[in-house]
Amino acid sequence: MRHFVLGLLLVATFGASAADKTDYLPPWNTPPAGLQFSVPPVDAIADLHGDIVDPQLVLFFAGNQFMVVHDLLEAFKQAHPQYQRIYAETLPPGILAKQIESGVLVMGNLRITLRPDVYTAGKDAIAEQQKQHNWFADSYDYARNPLAILVARGNPKHIEGLADLGRADVRVSMPNPAWEGIAKQIEASYRKAGGDALDHTIMDTKVKDGSTFLTRIHHRQSPLRVLQGESDAAPVWSTEAYFQQQIMHFPVDTVTIPAAQNVVSTYTAASMKDAPHAQAAKDFLAFMQSPAAQAVYRKYGFMPPH
Repeated sequence: MRHFVLGLLLVATFGASAADKTDYLPPWNTPPAGLQFSVPPVDAIADLHGDIVDPQLVLFFAGNQFMVVHDLLEAFKQAHPQYQRIYAETLPPGILAKQIESGVLVMGNLRITLRPDVYTAGKDAIAEQQKQHNWFADSYDYARNPLAILVARGNPKHIEGLADLGRADVRVSMPNPAWEGIAKQIEASYRKAGGDALDHTIMDTKVKDGSTFLTRIHHRQSPLRVLQGESDAAPVWSTEAYFQQQIMHFPVDTVTIPAAQNVVSTYTAASMKDAPHAQAAKDFLAFMQSPAAQAVYRKYGFMPPH
C-alpha cells in the first residue's frame, strides 16, 4: 500500500543511545515507498496518512486506531480497487470534530482544508454530535475496547490497579478531558475504583503538583512518556498497550483493570451528509462491516462490536 505520510509531532528526546531514540519515536509504522526525509524529533510526521492531493476518500479516525489504518486501507483498496488515493487522519476525536466545524486544520506550516467523508469516534460522541449538528447520513458500530494501564517493563512501581495511580510517588500520564474523550471513561473508572476522592487526587491535586501530566494526543504521548521514563503509568485503551507490548516489542507491561472498574467503549463509523465523495463513503462504511475489516481490527486486539 502506498501512503504519503504527513503530520507534525514534536517529542522529547531520550537520555539513552541514538539507537534507542530511533526505535521509540513515532510514527511506529513502516513508511510508504518513496523518498524518505524525516528527522525525529524535530520534524516527524505521524498522524496524517495517505494521499493529501486529490484524494478519492477522506477518513477521520479516532487517534487510538493509528496502528490499524495501514492494514485497513490496504484491505479496502483490494476490495475496492477503484479507490487508490485515500487520505486519513488519526488525531483525537475532539480535535477532528473541531476541524469539521471550522473546516481547517493547521499543523506547523501545513494548512489542511479537506472535508471528511467518514468520521469515527466513540458511540456516545457520535450520537451527541448528530444531536447537535445533524452531520451524519449513516453510521455503524464496528469495534469495542476496554481500558488498561501501561507501565514500564517489570512494573517497577508495583502498580496493581487504578487506586495506585493516586499515590504521590506515581507519575501519571493522563489524557486531557478538554479534547480527548477517553479521559471521561478513565475518570469514570477512577470513581469506580476509589470514588470522587481518587478522581480528585489524580485530576486536580496531582495535576497541580506536576505528578499527573495531561496529554494533548494521548495515543502518542502516553506510551512515549512511559518508554522515556517520564511517567510511571498511563491509563490507555487496551489495544494501545497491546500494540506497544506485542506488536512493537517495546519494554512495557500491562496492568489489567478488573471488569467491575473498567469501561468498554464502542466505536462508531459515520458517513457525512455533506461527504465530498458520497459513494466512496458508502462503500467504506459497508467495508467496515465486512469480515476483512473485522479481521484487521482483531489483529490489533480490538473486540467485535457486539
